[in-house]
Amino acid sequence: MAQAKILIVDDQYGIRMLLSEVFQSEGYLTFEAANGQQALEITRKERPNLVLLDMKIPGMNGLDILKHLKEYDSTIQVIMMTAYGELDMIKEAMQLGVLTHFAKPFDINELRKKVGEYLLSLTS
Repeated sequence: MAQAKILIVDDQYGIRMLLSEVFQSEGYLTFEAANGQQALEITRKERPNLVLLDMKIPGMNGLDILKHLKEYDSTIQVIMMTAYGELDMIKEAMQLGVLTHFAKPFDINELRKKVGEYLLSLTS
């Protein structure tokens, strides 16, 4: 299998950089988007294997982005990143087919493990 691609969508630069560094060190190809428009453009161009998507993004929020991603490619796999207390958003996101969600601040090792498990299942 070619190098797995991960798209990181978060309006916070520091989180994008951290996740990008962590997943690049794991051998994945990473892309970063600060907003929904960038996320959709990168998805169309790069066809990521997995999207790490923050719920709270100014402009087009995470649910809107998720809906657009699923309209473009219904098989696209997404892991949501949320703040505590966003239960309605989490519930709707799960109904739209996200793999799982992580509450911020998340344990980077747990996220790394879940991403690794999912991407490994693609090659099995």
